[in-house]
Amino acid sequence: MARTPPIDLPANRLDQQLCFALYRATNAITHTYRAPLAALGLTYPQYLVMLVLWEDGEQTVGGLAQRLALDASTLTPLLRRMETAGLVQRQRDPANQRSVRVRLTDAGQALEAPTAAIQQRVACATRLDGPTFEQLRLQLHRLAADLDAA
Repeated sequence: MARTPPIDLPANRLDQQLCFALYRATNAITHTYRAPLAALGLTYPQYLVMLVLWEDGEQTVGGLAQRLALDASTLTPLLRRMETAGLVQRQRDPANQRSVRVRLTDAGQALEAPTAAIQQRVACATRLDGPTFEQLRLQLHRLAADLDAA
């Protein structure tokens, strides 16, 4: 059942579109991450994979895909490049040969502290205070969940 929009928006006005506001904000955030991550040899999507592995440890490709809301086929070339760079190791699961497990190497694990400093700098660049930052983060997760359920 469709709900009524929370506000009455003028039709077809770019600056009134939630999608455009999210698009601009996403581009600005990823741009802010780009240079410092590149200095560590990471792209933003690789950084997201690393976050999951630092937090949860070894994962299947399917588990990573689910956690990151991506297709496994999107992750495979990304993980291949990360393996070539020495950040992760991929190995077929002995219990299920169709499943590939991914784990951090020592080099991948060593990037956790420097990326935490990058995350802190990006958070400061938003100029949001702690409660506002947290509220926005929670609202965006709720929005994504609602849209997934719709």
